Amino acid sequence: MAENDELMHLVIVRHGESEWNLKNLFTGWTDVDLTDTGRNEAAAGGKALKEQGFDFDVCYTSLLKRAIHTLNIVLDEMDRAWLPVYKTWRLNERHYGALQGLNKADAAAEHGEDQVKIWRRSFDVQPPALAAGDERDPHVQDQFRDVPQEDLPYTECLKDTIARAWPYFEEEVKPQLEAGKRVLIAAHGNSLRALVMQLEHLTPEQILEVNIPTGIPCSYTFDKGWNVVDKHYIGDPATIEAKINAVANQGKAK
Repeated sequence: MAENDELMHLVIVRHGESEWNLKNLFTGWTDVDLTDTGRNEAAAGGKALKEQGFDFDVCYTSLLKRAIHTLNIVLDEMDRAWLPVYKTWRLNERHYGALQGLNKADAAAEHGEDQVKIWRRSFDVQPPALAAGDERDPHVQDQFRDVPQEDLPYTECLKDTIARAWPYFEEEVKPQLEAGKRVLIAAHGNSLRALVMQLEHLTPEQILEVNIPTGIPCSYTFDKGWNVVDKHYIGDPATIEAKINAVANQGKAK
């Protein structure tokens, strides 16, 4: 990919299929790993990036292994395992509260598809919260022991996810891009939607309909005014469309 000092280059990728994606469960901050399919998706994403001449200077991911392992696989395929990687809870998936571990289709059958879509995709409606001390509560989980307790959620809506992910992007990632660094972010459906909403200046209604496919890198090019000059997914168009549709259909009753 040709460099241009007047442009900034960012690639985002949602982790490959996880064990709970496969089971159609609300995952949130539950730290499940990739399936074999998910690992293959990540490898295909890395190969596509390499084939199209992409390179990076710095990488970011969450504290959840499905995103971390996706990034590791992508970098291995690109022979870039040596690149610096920064991990932060602020790029974690949205916390789904008491929904975590529930089957999305079963929830739709019980509560209605409209209610589940609101829980999954609404801008400012939180799902039911976890009780303090629940085994799913990040306040009692080791990987978040260095995060200030008051910052950890019991549930989140997309608005809450933006409130933690976007300031991190502005404080840590933007300066790298503005300094000419090429950035790769491997994260999650909702933490990436939080960034996409801000980067593309979408409304709450517009972001509701945005579906990010698993394992498919998405390339952004910005000018110095942070206007999107180019955005495109990297890979086979039919595969990309099928994956986007699969994400959109997750919350529907069987």
